[in-house]
Amino acid sequence: MPSPTIAPYGSWKSPITSDLIVAETTRLGGVFVEGADIYWLEMRPREGGRSVLVRRLADGRVADVTPASFNARTRVHEYGGGSVLVAGETVWFSNFSDQFLYRQSLRESDRAPQPLSSTRGFRYADGVLDRARNAIIYVREDHTAGEADVVNSIVGVDAIGAGAERVLVSGNDFYSCPRLSPDGIRLAWLTWNHPNMPWDGTELWTAEVTADGVLTSLQRVAGGVDESICQPQWSPDGQLYFISDRSGWWNIYCNDGRESRPICLRDAEFGRPQWVLGLSTYAFESPDRIICTYSERGTDRLAWLTPSTGKLVAIDVPYTDIQDLRVAPGRVVFQGGSPTDCSSIVAMDTASGRCDVLRRSSPAASDPALRPYFSRPEAIEFPTNGGLTAHGLFYPPNNPDYAPAPREVPPLLVKSHGGPTGAASGTLELLTQFWTSRGFAVLDVNYGGSSGYGRQYRNRLRGQWGVVDVDDCINGARQLGASGRIDPNRTMITGGSAGGYTTLCALTFRDFFKAGASHYGVSDLEALARDTHKFESRYLDRLIGSYPEKRDLYLARSPINHAERLGVPVIFFQGDEDQIVPPNQTEKMVDAIRAQGLPVGYLLFAGEQHGLREAENIKRALDAELYFYSALVLRAGLRF
Repeated sequence: MPSPTIAPYGSWKSPITSDLIVAETTRLGGVFVEGADIYWLEMRPREGGRSVLVRRLADGRVADVTPASFNARTRVHEYGGGSVLVAGETVWFSNFSDQFLYRQSLRESDRAPQPLSSTRGFRYADGVLDRARNAIIYVREDHTAGEADVVNSIVGVDAIGAGAERVLVSGNDFYSCPRLSPDGIRLAWLTWNHPNMPWDGTELWTAEVTADGVLTSLQRVAGGVDESICQPQWSPDGQLYFISDRSGWWNIYCNDGRESRPICLRDAEFGRPQWVLGLSTYAFESPDRIICTYSERGTDRLAWLTPSTGKLVAIDVPYTDIQDLRVAPGRVVFQGGSPTDCSSIVAMDTASGRCDVLRRSSPAASDPALRPYFSRPEAIEFPTNGGLTAHGLFYPPNNPDYAPAPREVPPLLVKSHGGPTGAASGTLELLTQFWTSRGFAVLDVNYGGSSGYGRQYRNRLRGQWGVVDVDDCINGARQLGASGRIDPNRTMITGGSAGGYTTLCALTFRDFFKAGASHYGVSDLEALARDTHKFESRYLDRLIGSYPEKRDLYLARSPINHAERLGVPVIFFQGDEDQIVPPNQTEKMVDAIRAQGLPVGYLLFAGEQHGLREAENIKRALDAELYFYSALVLRAGLRF
């Protein structure tokens, strides 16, 4: 085997190219089990970011369900989720271009999906079939009165006829998770109001459903402004279960009609923040046997949970990130990933524990020729401001074809995840390996405010967005620099959406990073408070303060108002149809930086929303970011 070539970090050539990433990578989600068949959703960059429902038959045959002219994606809350409902030989889905509901018969494969709705401005998600009444119960978002007066509700839709609709419950700002009891007599749902986000505080309600589909005897079961309830479900024998963080952690509870009791109290997260609809982290195999996933210190585990005793028994599976969990007789299906394997659709046999991979998000991740180039993450903890501890995943550079010069230490790329109530995952991603295989170290920071570490950690960001997250990103990089694992003079920071805001704050208000990249990031908090979609329109009340009462804070923490303090190069990536962070925010920041004569890049992508979905655009952005860092921080040898 030839000796490695000696070359500077950041200059290494890698087989993990942008072409490989966009050609191979598919975003998976939306797992369903119906009878002997398994379904999942694929977001395909090579098809313009189209979301396609895929069916795997019992005999192993796999085929697309969604016709080529359709895109199974909803825009409820803009982030979507819950776009598809499968029951028997029928699929109902929300189509992206018109947001209409469609009914598709799997028996009549030659027949195009038929629209159930036709009102422009209605959006649908998170549906459940009401068999007794031939209806579907959906969350509906009504935009017919304009973006300033969006109305959310739960509606019943005629599932087989002309799609007639009836509003079942309305009046609050948001609704999610309508769930029917097995006998079809009771309905449970979640609701919340501004300024809360669903991870701040929600309420769980139930009602009786009459023979003609009207709700009566409405009752609040649990929750409030300071208790986050998620994922209500009915057990096979009609008991109502849900996840609550009343203990400080998202644990599973059961309500017997009189009181709610915890099933298994544990300093672990059995739920996830409801950024998208249709989440599933637990499911019933029988009335007294639940299979669930929970997170401890950023790592997911799979387990059997016995409600009657609270006994939790771990299941040994090779996955550390588990979601979209569904149960069918004799098997469990979920989306799983690990540091050595990409996100995949997995079916586990409950008797033997054997796991079969049905679909990988990136087939190249299993290519033996590429595996030597993969960097494995190391979970790190580091001290941060206030005597607290923060978390992150550190990826050292790795490429068997190269070695650095003696005493050289690698440049560092810090990743700031979105949300900001999100979390970095240790699942193998070619996007991360793109950097590490070229000689960059990567630190993916789970800053204060991230999910997966309990409510107290999540609440660290209250009133402190742009401060705590920035502190944690810098302190993580500083510790790595002090230990000699990275070069503190060659540090960059990148992030998308909320992570883009953290990036811009770090570059504007602190003197540490040498360059950065903002992917559809926030630069003007005041503009965001005035001009964003309903779901997040009051999010900043918790993260910054009420507006306009705290306008001084909004101005002080908006990078756009302090561009003169920014002294390093920045590159921006933006979709021209982004309704969450409109392009005008990014363009104001670009103009301000250009006025100072600093190097700045700006790529605006036509037809893209909040995040890039088309293969050509993903490739162009990735290549541009690499070139930007290489030219201004590495190749030129600059020290800013």
